[in-house]
Amino acid sequence: MTDAVLGDLEPSAVRVRFPPSPTGMLTVGNIRSALFNWAFARHFGGTLVLRIEDTDTSRNTEEGYRYTYDALRWLGLNWDEGPEAGGDFGPYLQSERMDIYADVVAKLMAAGKAYHCYCSQEELDQRREEARTAGQHSGYDGHCRNLSPEQVQAYVDEGRRTVVRLRMPDHPIVFDDLVRGEITFLPENLGDYVLVRANGYPLYPLVNPVDDALMEITHILRGEDLLPSTPRQIALYEALAEIGVGSGRTPRFGHLPMVMGEGNKRLSKRDKGSGLTEYVERGFLPEGLLNYLALLGWSIAEDRDVFTMAEMVEAFDIRKVNSNAARFDPKKCEAINAAHMRLLPQEEFAQRMIPFLAAAGVLAEQPSEEQLAVLRAAVPLVQERMNTLSESDEMLGFLFVDEDAFRVDPDAAAKVLTGDAHAVLDAAAKALADLEDTEWTTEAIEAALRASLIDGLGLKPKNAFGPVRVAISGRRISPPLFESLELLGREKSLHRLERARRTT
Repeated sequence: MTDAVLGDLEPSAVRVRFPPSPTGMLTVGNIRSALFNWAFARHFGGTLVLRIEDTDTSRNTEEGYRYTYDALRWLGLNWDEGPEAGGDFGPYLQSERMDIYADVVAKLMAAGKAYHCYCSQEELDQRREEARTAGQHSGYDGHCRNLSPEQVQAYVDEGRRTVVRLRMPDHPIVFDDLVRGEITFLPENLGDYVLVRANGYPLYPLVNPVDDALMEITHILRGEDLLPSTPRQIALYEALAEIGVGSGRTPRFGHLPMVMGEGNKRLSKRDKGSGLTEYVERGFLPEGLLNYLALLGWSIAEDRDVFTMAEMVEAFDIRKVNSNAARFDPKKCEAINAAHMRLLPQEEFAQRMIPFLAAAGVLAEQPSEEQLAVLRAAVPLVQERMNTLSESDEMLGFLFVDEDAFRVDPDAAAKVLTGDAHAVLDAAAKALADLEDTEWTTEAIEAALRASLIDGLGLKPKNAFGPVRVAISGRRISPPLFESLELLGREKSLHRLERARRTT
């Protein structure tokens, strides 16, 4: 299988690239592509190149560059070459490579691999419409491919603006896609395409293959939406090899399955759940999110969904990526993340909760030793119950919030602190008040409340402990009640029970 992927290439010579644009947030589709390239490079001990596609200056933002770097580092997808890492094939920002592109175009023109096209947009539109009407291919018809010197001069005299087109070969383009197998494109469906606009601006179909050739990229793993551009790029790689640009090796392609959203439509950056920022804010673990995105087209085993990135790197085989579209399932994504949260050591889990508790204003960014002790003691109570770190405040905020700021959720109060709740809180407060500080343990608290509320009042556990839970945590759902009371402490617990009694 390795030979089918590498050919005669040494594993360590593998070079892949991830080329985002600094125009906004990374989407889950972008991240999946970055992940597969990263895993591919790490599996073979090769190189991951980060190359920034920033030639569209109207859409770039200064924050976009920093966001891209920070996002990839948050994910743990570190690159070997590129911005802030350096390398021998820079610059790694396409906006800084314009002279390179101009030089390559000049060489292509001199070798007859590219030519000036003088057709106006109106002429192109008219000929395309005529071709469509006749049931023929409506791509560029090669009108300017073999102009005589006299025709060229006539167009020049008219003052026509020109684009530069690549002279496509007249034979089929066949390649072995690492995901989809052999694919053939017939020449009649491949018109000569534009490399450089009339304003002299180089286009994506030029700059990416040029960069791939000069950076000696060996494999290109990208979304299937880019598959139609592949034969054009292969033709350009071949032309570049003939004029001595790059290593002369055409990269191997693997087109990854589309990521679909609701209604079997392609997940777009406008769809909820498509952007990385949402997952960072919700408290997903990088390893949990990456694990799920890996499942969008690949699996480590038929009966296993949860794995570490190290395990993915060891097992990753691009030939085992499924070519069928993958549906993004938010619930499964959250479940995979929850599984990774359970795998964290308790101390690390506590540390990862701190930023979210601090953002909620209930814990300092640098907690006191007393607060840390409470947090560490609470982790075993909630680690199995949480799906994302953004639930930290909901689950444990009541343990740290100042008493003046403590509030009972109105919905919880309306549903639980009604009817016999006053009598329940009164009995609970009296039972717990009989416990001294030295007796304030989970076991003693449970025994006192069961004796008072279940044996004494004859209540069922739900009716007995529900009002107490809401009174001390402010919510209907909390960590185990008796442990929570112990962690909250005797003074605060009695104070909250009393306050709830007065308002019930």
